Amino acid sequence: MNKLKIVAAGAIIGILAAALVKFGNPLNMGLCVACFLRDTAGALGLHQASTVQYIRPEIIGFILGAFVIAFGTKEFKARGGSSPLIRLVIGFFVMIGALVFLGCPLRMILRLANGDLNALTGLLGFIAGIIIGIQFLKSGFSLGRSYGQSNLNGYIMPVIALILLFFVVIHPSFINFSQKGPGAAHAPLLISLLVGLIVGVVAQRSRFCTVGGIRDAFLIKDFHLLSGLIGIFVFAMIGNLIFNPSLIKIGFIGQPIAHTDFLWNFLGMTLTGLGSVLLGGCPFRQTILASEGDSDAAFTILGLFAGAAFAHNFGLAASPKGVSLSGQVAVIIGLVVVLTIALFVTWQNINASRKVGVPVE
Repeated sequence: MNKLKIVAAGAIIGILAAALVKFGNPLNMGLCVACFLRDTAGALGLHQASTVQYIRPEIIGFILGAFVIAFGTKEFKARGGSSPLIRLVIGFFVMIGALVFLGCPLRMILRLANGDLNALTGLLGFIAGIIIGIQFLKSGFSLGRSYGQSNLNGYIMPVIALILLFFVVIHPSFINFSQKGPGAAHAPLLISLLVGLIVGVVAQRSRFCTVGGIRDAFLIKDFHLLSGLIGIFVFAMIGNLIFNPSLIKIGFIGQPIAHTDFLWNFLGMTLTGLGSVLLGGCPFRQTILASEGDSDAAFTILGLFAGAAFAHNFGLAASPKGVSLSGQVAVIIGLVVVLTIALFVTWQNINASRKVGVPVE
């Protein structure tokens, strides 16, 4: 029964993602947490890439939907203190990897579901990153436990979401809105917001996580969350057949908002997979956790925002033409930094365990 619920959650997300493309979102980008955070960062003036600036109502919906259902089911709990600055740094590089690949893990599945075979390379890199991260988890990597905090900490994300909603409704002059490019392609506000609310509720109740699905399958042979990923893939395909049949295109060349550089698709998603498994969840899961009162996840979101701004201000983000040299260097630096953090934290935890006589498994 539980497996049916997670498959149903994936089905809802997959169908709604395809529907958003029908209503105006960019092709193969019905839902993408990395892209939508990047667009929102641009709208707030944190980067100057004029084609990717729009406060995405889907992100607002994720936060408010998850917050309301968590509050209503008494699962809202303000907490934090689990290495917030390390999470911010890792979140920064998770975004760099995603923008070199051109999409978060959720968009990777949606790209595959519409025939973009470049996403297969990204998927292999994503799995490789998760497997590397699992080795650190097995060796004792942990960012530490979180502690209860004042509820005010947990209310900040929903309040920010409401402020963003106010901005996207009234269009103040200091908020940027793309006139062309992916940022100008979007479904109507109310439809985007409604889909975001539904997906936020579904994701909070199902604990959906792209990283968790693959991590659990390899680490503990638990395929529960992986079933949700398969549900998204299958029902996004069905949704595309229903809503966007003329837009389905199977192959590598000429895919929307994608490039064919296999190496950097692979390494970009390796960085995203590795960083996400160390953080305990993908960018989508971090957004939901932050909405439930987890301020550590909120720090990760800040890192994702900073990564998006940095990537577009300094030419690190890829484009359909390929990956710039600076983007390639950024991915290598990201892998070095994240691996160094993983090694140091693991070494520190092993030493601490030896001092108190507790073996690290």
